[in-house]
Amino acid sequence: MFQFVQKNKRLIQVALVLLIVPPFAFFGLESYTRSMSGADDVATVDGAGITQREFAEELRRQQERLRAAFGTGFDPSALDTPETRGALLEALVSQRLLANAAAGAHLLVSDEQLRETIVAIPAFQSEGQFSKSNYEVLLRAQNMTPQMFESRLRYDMALAQLRRSISETGIASRGVTERLAALQEQRREVQESLVAAQPFLAQVKLTEAQVKAYYDANPVEFRIPERVRAEYVVLSADVLGRQDAVTEAELKAAYEARAAQYRVEEQRRASHILVKTKDEADKLAEELRKAPGRFAELAKKHSQDPGSAEKGGDLGLFGRGMMVPAFEEAAFRQKEGEIGAPVQSDFGWHVIRVTGVQAAKSRPLQDVRGELAAELAKQKGTRRFAEAAEAFSNMVYEQADSLKPAAERFKVPVQTSGWIARTSSPDAGVLGNAKLLGALFAAESLKTRRNTDAVEVAPNVLVAARVVEHQPAAQKKFEDVRAEIEQSLRRAEAVQLAQKEGEARLATLRKGADAGLKWEPAKPVSRRSPQGVPSTALKQILAADAVKLPAYVGAERGSEGYMLYKVVRALDLEPKNEQQKAADQARAAQQAAAEQLDAYVASLRARASVKVNKVNLEKK
Repeated sequence: MFQFVQKNKRLIQVALVLLIVPPFAFFGLESYTRSMSGADDVATVDGAGITQREFAEELRRQQERLRAAFGTGFDPSALDTPETRGALLEALVSQRLLANAAAGAHLLVSDEQLRETIVAIPAFQSEGQFSKSNYEVLLRAQNMTPQMFESRLRYDMALAQLRRSISETGIASRGVTERLAALQEQRREVQESLVAAQPFLAQVKLTEAQVKAYYDANPVEFRIPERVRAEYVVLSADVLGRQDAVTEAELKAAYEARAAQYRVEEQRRASHILVKTKDEADKLAEELRKAPGRFAELAKKHSQDPGSAEKGGDLGLFGRGMMVPAFEEAAFRQKEGEIGAPVQSDFGWHVIRVTGVQAAKSRPLQDVRGELAAELAKQKGTRRFAEAAEAFSNMVYEQADSLKPAAERFKVPVQTSGWIARTSSPDAGVLGNAKLLGALFAAESLKTRRNTDAVEVAPNVLVAARVVEHQPAAQKKFEDVRAEIEQSLRRAEAVQLAQKEGEARLATLRKGADAGLKWEPAKPVSRRSPQGVPSTALKQILAADAVKLPAYVGAERGSEGYMLYKVVRALDLEPKNEQQKAADQARAAQQAAAEQLDAYVASLRARASVKVNKVNLEKK
């Protein structure tokens, strides 16, 4: 069972994390059933509290999602600012308002609807069929009972009904869609001229007092964070899989078991000429039987299929199930080189010539050896990891004075890190996991230098570590950072001088005078393709009066200086095909649905009693 859970951990996450969306992803079932003390609430919605624990859990979930997306280099503290905490609470309040509205509307989900949803979840299936054992094992791995999961899913489905019923009332008309698309596709031809900060460095004069004043005013900037160096061992399915080499016998057995997987069915290559009437098709077929070498010529001249006509009618290789039935039946019935009787499909009449036949075959073992060996090694590693994970965790805990016993038993090296801080960084590698860092920097770990618990830093990857050297936070001396501060202040002052010069030249240009600038070659820009133009400048560029060009826009460019933009001309909108128009309509519909739901939530909030406890919100 443990092996099954380990193999399907990703499916568990998909089924039980992404499926169970708000309100339960935010609150948990107990939010609707427990009595409220209110002491630790960060907010109340119509008297029902959102507790600090609920808030902290959702903050942790958001951090883990970002860590999964951006890797171990993601800094969790970036998501723990007053602004993001406030935004997260607003989202929680909105979810609670929707949950209350769904309950008030008595939205119900029948047992049959619930059953159909559960049996359709791939993670709960085996060989395409619902598996009760898979269902129970996966839920148990998440510390959930079937009753708990079904209650949560039932409520979530009811809430989805409410969301859908509100969102679907948002309608984007054709006119609105076309206007939004036109705004999105607006294009302007612009030229750029940079007033660079670099040349102004020579004009900047700083005193010792200015440099020292900056150092005294910004002590945090010059702190050396608390750091540790650590020993660690990594137990992973990949490493364990490499330890147990795949044998030739195993490869052959696996290849034979997967024979159907490696079989390539018969494929054919054909050319066709598509015309509207049977008479046309019959005439072309008769002509081609006399002169088959003219097929490409006649296809280019007569075929109504522009995609293949350009290639002389060639459709390339295809297997069964890839073409419309009538065409497929004829193509697989004809002999190579034969011009068969024309066949009709929904598209018209086809004159077909089979130009190649690739018989069914199986990929030989030699061709699939590499991928098959990798798959078998991964399977072995996963099995061995499932068997070894508990023993590894117990050993690093029970023999906490050293990682060497665990390393020797599981044949993995004891590795040593460089200096790492409490806040993870990309160079921290597997030690950048927030939970592992928390264990390393715990007071007990720093004091006793004992092993941390084994922490799962990724699917099928366990890491245990111990501190070997600790360096408390310290303040850098002024003498050590004087040159760094002076350089930073000089750059900042040069940027300000460049900005001032750029604004003066912009004023000159807007008066119609020559500002003595050298402009880069013109380039087209739009909201979809800004070409490196920052959004603040792009907004001004597109807002410029198209009948009074050229127009001039300026924008700060950070340490580079100040950029001036010359709006040369308005470009015509590019024509769109039906597929692009349909995509525009879909985007407009999504926007209308989102705005409708936002408006509905705003109306719920206007009628609700929402109170925020700022003291509890700021607690960490």
